[in-house]
Amino acid sequence: MKKYTAEFIGTFVLTFVGCGAAAISGGIDGVLGVLGIAMAFGLSIVAMAYSIGNISGCHINPAVSLAMLISKKMTAKDFGGYVVAQVLGATAAAGLLATINSMCNPALSGLGTNGFDAASYVGLNMTGAIIVEVVLTLIFVLAILGVTSTDKFGSVAGIVIGLTLAFVHIIGIPLTGTSVNPARSLGPALFAGGEALSQVWVFIIAPLIGAAIAVCIWQFLSTSDEKAK
Repeated sequence: MKKYTAEFIGTFVLTFVGCGAAAISGGIDGVLGVLGIAMAFGLSIVAMAYSIGNISGCHINPAVSLAMLISKKMTAKDFGGYVVAQVLGATAAAGLLATINSMCNPALSGLGTNGFDAASYVGLNMTGAIIVEVVLTLIFVLAILGVTSTDKFGSVAGIVIGLTLAFVHIIGIPLTGTSVNPARSLGPALFAGGEALSQVWVFIIAPLIGAAIAVCIWQFLSTSDEKAK
């Protein structure tokens, strides 16, 4: 339960800070802009990595947990527990953001949800959104697999993972709002409803596909490296 509690807390912080930064600052055209919002997501990962990393590994993302399951670095039981904790954490964070939203005058617009077509800043269509989320999640998970593959990177792993999340957000925010994390997308969508909820399936399925492909690539590269030695 300690691991699951840590995942709940970590995903709560990621969603509350990242999605909150997008909502409170007014989105892309707001005070923080793309870079500010991207750094909010990235820095929340850095903070949580060094807070709960030694307890749960700080996945705080079902796509990351899926990658660890496929890589046989966690059991199916723990995978289920992690995903439930992550979704609950993101949902609780979105609920708090919605509550804060209701106390603002005027009310804030959005909860940092993801979307395509009219919900995309650049009007990216559904196919494009799927491609973007698969590719960005692949990059993110591949970085995680690489930096956690050896103990010598242990002291900087959290920073590398956080900065990777920030840089995929820099390109992804104008396109889809950047998910790369099914829990972070589902929580806000549940409270936003409407278009965000009807489109959230893309931001659940595409990151999981991206994570699975990342594992395949990493295993191929690792196997090739071992043979070269």
